[in-house]
Amino acid sequence: MQKCILSLLSFLIMSAAPSAWAATDWIAGKHYAEVATAARPALAAGQTEITEVFSYGCPACNLFNSYAHKIKERLPAGSKFLYVPASFIPAEDWPMFQRAYCTAEVLGIADKGHDAMFEAVWTTGELATMDKTTGRLKSPMPTIEQAALVYNRVAGVKAADFTAAAASFSVDMKMKAADDFVKAYKVSGTPTLIIDRRYKVSVQSAGGYDQLMELVAWLVAKDKKQP
Repeated sequence: MQKCILSLLSFLIMSAAPSAWAATDWIAGKHYAEVATAARPALAAGQTEITEVFSYGCPACNLFNSYAHKIKERLPAGSKFLYVPASFIPAEDWPMFQRAYCTAEVLGIADKGHDAMFEAVWTTGELATMDKTTGRLKSPMPTIEQAALVYNRVAGVKAADFTAAAASFSVDMKMKAADDFVKAYKVSGTPTLIIDRRYKVSVQSAGGYDQLMELVAWLVAKDKKQP
């Protein structure tokens, strides 16, 4: 879990901390990073695009998920909140979780299964990567066939159809695109948010969950003033 940007304890401490930053306190290079990109999203005036780099195997992403929903609810109409699954911790099954999400995207059921996948890893334990008794990583790790059962339950897609799609060229290409995105934006930890492909921010850089929500709102407003 070394690349999950904060420990569970740190996240819980920060989530309980009161908001400490006013809008004028946000500093580029400290609280957020300005990133260069050759392609800005094509959006109508007043809309925005936020991309979360995440993994179902990341405990910090699990804790952040409810805040991600709040951010989505507060975005202007027509805006986009996208997810890019990271794969950079193979020892904790992240490539499998990436394949599961990309398969769900191809099948059009990613939204239906998103919360359920977090629950399967961190609540029910059916896709848990950690043995609660020993505190060690499981061996073997959860499989794409087991993930297929979660999507079957919440979205009605046959498990056999899901696993067949998971082995498809389309899913392989989606996984490559996700890895390319992570590399292009130099994402080293999760969860990380990319705002209109212009700013990069994390819970750690913002100083906490509530602070991140304030910072995202501020950056969205700031971006709309940019040419």
